[in-house]
Amino acid sequence: MKTLFLIPARGGSKGIPRKNIKELNGKPLIQYSIDVARRLTGDENICVSTDDREIIEVVEKSGLEVPFIRPESLAADIATTNDVICHALNFYKDKGIAYDNIVLLQPTSPLRTADQVKGAMNLYSDDIDMVVSVKENKGSVILFKENAKGYLEHVFDTANGIRRQDALRLYEYNGAIYVMNSRSILEKSMSGFTKIKKYIMPEKDSIDIDNMLDWKICEIIMGSDIL
Repeated sequence: MKTLFLIPARGGSKGIPRKNIKELNGKPLIQYSIDVARRLTGDENICVSTDDREIIEVVEKSGLEVPFIRPESLAADIATTNDVICHALNFYKDKGIAYDNIVLLQPTSPLRTADQVKGAMNLYSDDIDMVVSVKENKGSVILFKENAKGYLEHVFDTANGIRRQDALRLYEYNGAIYVMNSRSILEKSMSGFTKIKKYIMPEKDSIDIDNMLDWKICEIIMGSDIL
């Protein structure tokens, strides 16, 4: 199977300005995803999709060519990841290159490793929609909603009065690895996926940088012997 490693990197970032090219532990955040992809494929199969010329400059300093500038319509807040993936697939299709699947590597997961990506890829087959990285939710989840009178009303409990080890096992997407069927993306989009397999990652590798607290936690982990 021919695989495209896609790294989406929009220029705008509200939580941390210029996040994708901000230096983390000595190198731009996006470089961690590029380095992982390079351990698994050649540069010709790595695509950084961005609308930002400064990001392009940073990426190309590493020797990786950025094949296109993402259209403005795909740089807005309303643009979806699915739109970005379809744009990249169609770009290569127009060049006569057909990819069977896509490995999406978001720059905000710098602790994800090449071995973990390879592990997720090994779970993939062309009869499913996606393999996605998750972390296990180890705590008891109890959810409430506010009713019309302003009181909290119980709606969900993973344990429901039983022993913790017997409670329902729940998983959270951690945003680190998505291995997706190109046909599924183009025909029904990610929201229509029904055949999804999980790849479980440790909590320490599952940090998805959204704000400065996440950033600081990554700095602490990278500067310690936790890794």
